[in-house]
Amino acid sequence: MKTLKKIGVGLLIVIAIPLIVALFVPKDFSYEKTVAINAPIDSVWENVNSLAALDKWSPWNDHDPNMKKEMTGIDGAIGAKQSWESDIVGSGSQTISKIEKPDLFETDLNFYEPNESHGKAYVKLVPDGMVTNVTWGMTGTMPYPFNIMHLFMDMDKAMGKDWDNGLSKLKSLSEM
Repeated sequence: MKTLKKIGVGLLIVIAIPLIVALFVPKDFSYEKTVAINAPIDSVWENVNSLAALDKWSPWNDHDPNMKKEMTGIDGAIGAKQSWESDIVGSGSQTISKIEKPDLFETDLNFYEPNESHGKAYVKLVPDGMVTNVTWGMTGTMPYPFNIMHLFMDMDKAMGKDWDNGLSKLKSLSEM
């Protein structure tokens, strides 16, 4: 009986410690990358001002070229929505939430599979002479107790390659 009690207390401690630690770990996360594009802001804006434009340089199309997509609403207008479904990249949707021509294009992101989460994605453009600095980013929240993953997750390792790939494609499209 004493052994079972010790095992039970040990298991309780092993479970309780991560749950207690997670109480003190931030739930919010953000990730962004910036690239300098040798093109005027208006040229770059044409490649980020709608869901169809974003889709032309989306790195996730490379992961699954057969991804099923559906568009609702008027693309390029607030409220337009693109949904996707894929056995490889999962399922989700993004809805245009803010447009500030030619500086900011923002969407609400909803991921359903493989893990449900919600956030925002944005593309910010800042002119600097004939160069446009483009920042592509994402913000969101990880619910408790999954927020403890912040302690072990390297966002750049998890997302950096795809972000670099997408920004490289955007740069190529914009500099043509």
